[in-house]
Amino acid sequence: MPHSALASGLRFASRVAALVFGLALIGVLPGQAQTFTVLHAFNFSDGSVPLAGVTIAANGNLYGVTSNGGTYQGGVAYRLRLIGSEWAFTKLYEFGKPGDGLEPYASLTFGPDGALYGTTTAGGTGGGTVFNLKPQATVCKTTRCPWLESTIWPFQFPGGAPPAYGALIFDQQGNAYGTTQYGGNSDKGAVYKLSRQGQLWTETRLYSFGSSPNDGYYPLHNVVLDRTGNLYGTTSQGGDNGGGTVFQLVPSGGGWTENIIASLPAGSQPQPGLIIDIAGNLYGATTGQGNQSVAQVFELSPSGKSWQLKTLYRFPSVAGFTLGPYGNLVMAPDGSLYGATYSLGLYGYGNIFKLTSSGPNWTYTDLYDFTGENDGANPVGDLSMDANGNVYGTTQGEGNGLGVVWELAH
Repeated sequence: MPHSALASGLRFASRVAALVFGLALIGVLPGQAQTFTVLHAFNFSDGSVPLAGVTIAANGNLYGVTSNGGTYQGGVAYRLRLIGSEWAFTKLYEFGKPGDGLEPYASLTFGPDGALYGTTTAGGTGGGTVFNLKPQATVCKTTRCPWLESTIWPFQFPGGAPPAYGALIFDQQGNAYGTTQYGGNSDKGAVYKLSRQGQLWTETRLYSFGSSPNDGYYPLHNVVLDRTGNLYGTTSQGGDNGGGTVFQLVPSGGGWTENIIASLPAGSQPQPGLIIDIAGNLYGATTGQGNQSVAQVFELSPSGKSWQLKTLYRFPSVAGFTLGPYGNLVMAPDGSLYGATYSLGLYGYGNIFKLTSSGPNWTYTDLYDFTGENDGANPVGDLSMDANGNVYGTTQGEGNGLGVVWELAH
């Protein structure tokens, strides 16, 4: 995981990777006319190490969480609101009170009721929590009123285990879906569903990974739903090649049946999850780690009863180094893909890139290279895009050492 121990171990690797990547940039299109802005730099009292990206509300406000910092050192939920030409930061909630969840890694999701939903990787009864956040019901006379947090589900060992980086999703009936990194029948991760009746929530385990020798295991990110109610996601390990899998879960006879629709190459280790377009095509990325490191952006297209796997771009690799994205891609209305790498770019602190389709080929454009100074370093969270095509994300470190929220505007 790209937290403090892994981050420190990757410093030297990042520099070497940057050298290799810098040489490989010859012939790659230069960045377009974009403006990079740091919207907020964390100072620990207001949060630190944002491993999650930001969620954009209909009014343009940004909502997010940090994995650490705050009064109780368990992380902070926050809002950024544009007032004039400045972004105003507000703490909404501080995690880590006794019995509360702490260390949220995943982005927030707006539920059907308008509340924000998320997960924590620790706290509760020991296995992390699912929570919701909502403003106070009574009129607040200040601009800094804390929001109300409720734990709607506490994960418990050994049957449940911490959710990691994947945001929750909701279906049209209001059910929530997510993954746990561990837990399940084989302690290799699971997909779960949360159903609500009144104020009570019930968890149903839909699938436990590691049930067969070639099954995937250790899912780190989200699942997505298609129009027919099937679920899709990634596992960071397992499969025919040991490099992870892309899986499909199909409702079947009151249960769910897993189909592995792609076994990724050895050394892929996809930490990101998937996004899905209106045609049902899936897009994802592999992070790349190990002696056969493979970091790439890929597309999976349905073709009858099978799926066609296509590599859209492969990042230059350095054996044993982590290179590619940790967070999810985001798709623009024109079908272009935006992403951020963890430790590539000219300085080895990651970069923001764009992939543009041109017939059967995709063109890679390097939009911004993090310097590791006040602009931050090592982006981890999912990217998001507003109605104007501006891209938002976070970095987990550098600058002041505690991470930043950034915007890449046209």
